[in-house]
Amino acid sequence: MTSTSSNSSYSTLSSYGWDENWADAFAPHAAEGLLPGRVVRVDRGQCDVVTADGVLRADTAFVTPHDPLRVVCTGDWVAVDPEGGNPRYVRTYLPRRTAFVRSTSSKRSEGQILAANVDHAIVAVSLAVELDLARIERFLALAWESGAQPVVVLTKADLVPDPVTLAYLVQDVETAAPGVPVLSVSAEQGEGLDVLAAVVSGGTAVLLGQSGAGKSTLANALLGEDAMDVQATRDVDGKGRHTTTTRNLLALPGGGVLIDTPGLRGVGLFDAGSGVDQVFAEIAELAEECRFHDCAHESEPGCAVLAAIDSGALPERRLESYRKLMRENQRIVAKTDARVRAEIRKEYKRRGAIGKAAMEAKRGGLR
Repeated sequence: MTSTSSNSSYSTLSSYGWDENWADAFAPHAAEGLLPGRVVRVDRGQCDVVTADGVLRADTAFVTPHDPLRVVCTGDWVAVDPEGGNPRYVRTYLPRRTAFVRSTSSKRSEGQILAANVDHAIVAVSLAVELDLARIERFLALAWESGAQPVVVLTKADLVPDPVTLAYLVQDVETAAPGVPVLSVSAEQGEGLDVLAAVVSGGTAVLLGQSGAGKSTLANALLGEDAMDVQATRDVDGKGRHTTTTRNLLALPGGGVLIDTPGLRGVGLFDAGSGVDQVFAEIAELAEECRFHDCAHESEPGCAVLAAIDSGALPERRLESYRKLMRENQRIVAKTDARVRAEIRKEYKRRGAIGKAAMEAKRGGLR
């Protein structure tokens, strides 16, 4: 590829996130005559790739390894065949800066990559139904683990007309999301969209959430057009059909790129220990003050976390949610890591010994 055509590609693809660092990473592939592009959609062994020549259809046969985390994904920067090939193939993809991964529902405990090279992970939560703080924490753990900056967007704010009630709801979510911006928006009335548009204008954002959370409506509002189909949600539980069935990457008119995803019924953790710690940062800070460095925060003497529960400084719900996510993450990791399995067995034995000693002491006191 000549310098002139390279500069042309840079200019054309810049609205999709192309920059000098990507250009440097692509240089070896450019020398082979391949074209740079970004994957905007993947389905049935093929993908749509936006290039300097427009959007083209390419076969993914060369980027479909057995490892599901290494398959080409929406948001990837790829090297594709130049014009003339039929079919044209994606030959490889550039190393990812970030990757949003969840565990699959299969018993094999495999990871599934949902989006690549994301700067902001927007967790959409509908105010049409009761807030599920535990689910928000779960999404945030995966978002932090991906390397992206999470943002919680409370949609359908027009359904909460009382500003005091809305403020309390925002505060509840902020408590469950330390270090995360929490925005309330109404796509129907256009409230809060300018703030969200400013947040996502500087990079690539992925929209995440359950069906009925208002993701497609939010995407349309940011795009300024009805690019995504929208369906009504059920009154009984606020859920809807999967309006979006594939992950689509779309350039925003005000700058930035948006990846809309299907509604996620299950959000399983996948090796997201550091993400969980980030979500529960206050527990991690308290744990540093515990008497024992391996304190499990259950019954150990000198536990700063339990002391915070007793004083009311830490909500018990937060600790229970933290324990649940950590246990789930340990199980996933243990299925592929023998060392972790051994550590978990050791921990179970230690806790059993503590419980046995406590029971013996109790019996001795009753004599």
